[in-house]
Amino acid sequence: MQPVLVYMTAENSDQATMIARELISLRLAACVNILDTMRSLYWWEGKVEEGSEVVVVAKTRAELMPSLVERVNAIHSYDCPCIVSWPLTGGHQPFLDWICQETDALAG
Repeated sequence: MQPVLVYMTAENSDQATMIARELISLRLAACVNILDTMRSLYWWEGKVEEGSEVVVVAKTRAELMPSLVERVNAIHSYDCPCIVSWPLTGGHQPFLDWICQETDALAG
């Protein structure tokens, strides 16, 4: 099992919390961190936009990414939400094991 870190953005804190609760309740993530009020500048529909967003960081397993992406995309307000992941190639092994244990379908 390959643990991964998932970076997402949300429109506001309420949406970030909804996403986090959904991922945790479905065991698609072991933990989700919400970092309020990030300033974003980006291209959208041919022009530069600027606004505030909320960062959502989830800890999960690589094999759950298709289900996680599908679920977040289904409940997100954006047409094209940011949902990207990075493999965790090192770290405190008990924590990495915990991520895998808590995202196991048979957990709990």
